[in-house]
Order: sequence, then structure tokens, then C-alpha cells
Amino acid sequence: MSSSARHWYFNQRPAGDIDDQTLVLREEPLPPLKDGEFLVRAVYMSLDATNRVWLSDWDIYMEPVHLGDRMRGFVVGEVVKSLNSNYAAGDLVAGLSSWSDYIIDNGAAMQKLPPIPGLSLADAFGILTVAGPTALVGLMEIGKPKPGDTVLVTAAAGAVGMLVGQIAKIHGCRTIGIAGGAEKCGWLRELGYDAVVDYKNENVVERLRALAPDGVDVLFENVGGEVLDAGLTVMKDFGRVVICGLISTYNASGPVPGPYMFRNVIMRRLTIQGFVILDYLDRYPEYQMQLAGWMQQGKLKYRLHVVDGLENAVDALKLLYSGGNQGKLMVRIGDEPR
Repeated sequence: MSSSARHWYFNQRPAGDIDDQTLVLREEPLPPLKDGEFLVRAVYMSLDATNRVWLSDWDIYMEPVHLGDRMRGFVVGEVVKSLNSNYAAGDLVAGLSSWSDYIIDNGAAMQKLPPIPGLSLADAFGILTVAGPTALVGLMEIGKPKPGDTVLVTAAAGAVGMLVGQIAKIHGCRTIGIAGGAEKCGWLRELGYDAVVDYKNENVVERLRALAPDGVDVLFENVGGEVLDAGLTVMKDFGRVVICGLISTYNASGPVPGPYMFRNVIMRRLTIQGFVILDYLDRYPEYQMQLAGWMQQGKLKYRLHVVDGLENAVDALKLLYSGGNQGKLMVRIGDEPR
């Protein structure tokens, strides 16, 4: 067992894109465990678009990461030593903790993760921790699609988008996905999207009008900017717009203009609602059971983009904002338990 741990620290606020000075990796001695604490060997860490938001000086939905603090993320790992009667060596735990290879906790940040028959740890963590519940809550609790509705998903090849379209199909909807490039658009067709728009090579509004001449019932928005404007342009009367993310704006160094088609909120009498999955933690067991069932039945396809090594976490995170990731992005910090 290691006597030290590596941690990423928030070193310098980025003016735009995350750079090599934004976060720094430091190795520090592990302090002895106190009564009630346990030591976790991290195995996987989730990388999510909101990580960039936590490094901003915006007024956000939770306490941001402050300069000098350890970087934060969703982590799964194995308890290797415990002075807490509720946690034993060998237990799997997951939660919102630090970007570290060893973590000391007392049960406040990390809770037990029961094994799920038929699912690897990578699959269970990658889909059931953030991406899956986000897709399910945003679509079903906020978008409220009905069978036969047309559902439009932006960043449809991303961690959340790849699941939204499939969940919509399970519920009898017609789906349109927006992604960038032939490879990602081909992946959307494999996922069962009824139609695909390549924003890099097509006029998005014209293509959407051709694919949905009667309009879109539900827009699941992950991108913002011009893509959001395109979606607002083709909404049906009384359509629902789910704001899950605005990733195209997160690295902006100045004020970001609002949607130019905001008038359609009135013209089409739209309902727009944003959400944060952390507000739904009390219902996680329900969501995870539903998602795990679909996964075990083969109803959900997905890709995990796994980057090896805690030291590569920052370079991996940059992939989210360049579109370089292929599916759910994670860092493998250590070996899976045997």
C-alpha cells in the first residue's frame, strides 16, 4: 500500500481553454487514518463538461473549486484500509471526491457501490454514475415525451446524448441527433437514431426543417450557441426545451450572447427548463435500477472512452471541449479489483 498520494490542484484560473497551468499534479504523504475514516484506492474517475464550470468565477449551482483546492470529480475505488465499522477493506465506493489516486474519506463523500450482475465496474460506473441518470432525468422528468413525439438531441454522440436517443426510442419517440463528422454520425445510426445531422458539413436549420417539417416536440440541449439557436428555430408550438449543458460556451473568455432565436419562446410558447443531476440524488437507486435493467437486456448501447493514468487527466479533459472524445470519457487510475 502506498505511503503517498498524487492529487491534482487548481493552480490558475483559465481565461479560456484549460491549459498546462490550470491544474498541477503534486505528490504528498498520506496522513494516518483517524477513527471513522477509510482509505480508498481510486480505480476510475469520470470527466464531465461541468468540470470546466467548477473552475470558473461564475455564480454556479454549487460551491466551485477554489484556487489552491484539489480538483473535484466523480470517482469509484476500492477501500484498502478502514477505521470505520461501516466500511471494510475490499468494499467498492463511489462519490464526488478529489482527482487523486488515494483518497481518505469518512463516508461523507463516498458511499458503497453494490456490484451489479452482468456489468463490469467500468460500465456500471461510466453509465450509472452521471451520464445515465442525467439522460433519464432530463428526458423523462423534464422533457416529458409522449409516444410519437419528435425528440432532437444535440451533442448526440456524447456521454449523455448517446443515451437520450435510445431512451426516447424505448418510449416510442422519433429521434434526430446532431453530431460533428461522419464517424460520429455513423455511430448515431448504430445507436438507432432515426435521422442524423452533421453540423460540421450541413446547414443545420435547413436539414432539421427537412427532417421535421412539422417541428420538434422535445429539444435536449447539450451544446448552446448556434446549435441551440437551430433547435429553437424548429420547435413546435408548446414544445419542451431541456437545458442539460452549454458546452460550446464554457471556455468563453467574455460574455456569451443569448440565443438569437429567443423570440420563439413566445412565438412557439415553449417551456424551457435547466437541471442539475445532483438535485435528484435521492432518486438515484430508482434511476440506476431502470438503467441497469436496460443495459442487461441489451437495450442500451454505449461507448466508454478510457484514458489511462491520473497524470493524463488534464489532457483527457480537454477532449471534451474539442469534441475529441468518443463516448463517455473516464480516466483509469488503477487496476480493477480482482
